[in-house]
Amino acid sequence: MQYRDHRYRSACGRLELAARDYPAADPAAPVLLMMHGLTRNSADFEPLAAHLAGRYRLIVPDQRGRGLSEWAPDPAQYRPDVYSQDMLALLDGLGIERAGLIGTSMGGLMAMVMNALRPGLAQAVVFNDVGPELDPAGIARIQGYVGPAGAMANWIAAAARCRAINAQAFPDYGDAEWMAFARRTCRENADGTVSFAYDPAISDSIEGDQPQTVPPDLWPLWDLLDVMPVLVVRGGLSDLLSAATERAMAQRHSGPYASVEVPRVGHAPILDEPVALAAIKAFCKDYVA
Repeated sequence: MQYRDHRYRSACGRLELAARDYPAADPAAPVLLMMHGLTRNSADFEPLAAHLAGRYRLIVPDQRGRGLSEWAPDPAQYRPDVYSQDMLALLDGLGIERAGLIGTSMGGLMAMVMNALRPGLAQAVVFNDVGPELDPAGIARIQGYVGPAGAMANWIAAAARCRAINAQAFPDYGDAEWMAFARRTCRENADGTVSFAYDPAISDSIEGDQPQTVPPDLWPLWDLLDVMPVLVVRGGLSDLLSAATERAMAQRHSGPYASVEVPRVGHAPILDEPVALAAIKAFCKDYVA
């Protein structure tokens, strides 16, 4: 898949940020903004983009501190409201007034914040294993692995590290899948070692009983999506989005609402799983135009 490497200024004007811009066959095609999770980057959406590119224009950013985007000098800026302002700057710079939003984990929190900041921007929203209430067990697990870590000797070691961190979420993965996971999640250093492709300082945003990454009460933001077409993808093994929370999301939503559970996958589905992919394709066909 061919994409343009787009560079733009952060909302504060201090950082150079990066995004992948996948063109559509039709220049007037609808736009999907795809936002990754806490420790991921734009490469996280490569498996899904392979199925959507061409029909939609895909805008897939690296949030500040991830991938090819510059790191924030102040770790206190690693939080969803700041990222959301960056996303508005990105879309404004590209002249995009309406888009479908796909948010994995932290990216889904950003979608809620963006809708509150700019009503009418989102045509529809896909939430990948995230909602307005997060299970403390999942937050504790994430707190346990995010942060400073030594470089890995090579890509084989990186794949092994990714497996050690995420094995419970993807119990059916083999060596090939873990290597592909590592290639999307890590970067090779000049000396041949491999590191995770994020600023270790993002760990500050997930610390404590009330992490900055998770606003204290997101239900009011969820309620602002009341008539918005919404699709919720939940990993069947998820420790972050409980089945009870997903049911509550459905009960509090008046507009078009669909949900799908990905079997034998935890937090968070890659979104190329057959059940997730089919649901996303159908949902976007109906509501992102």
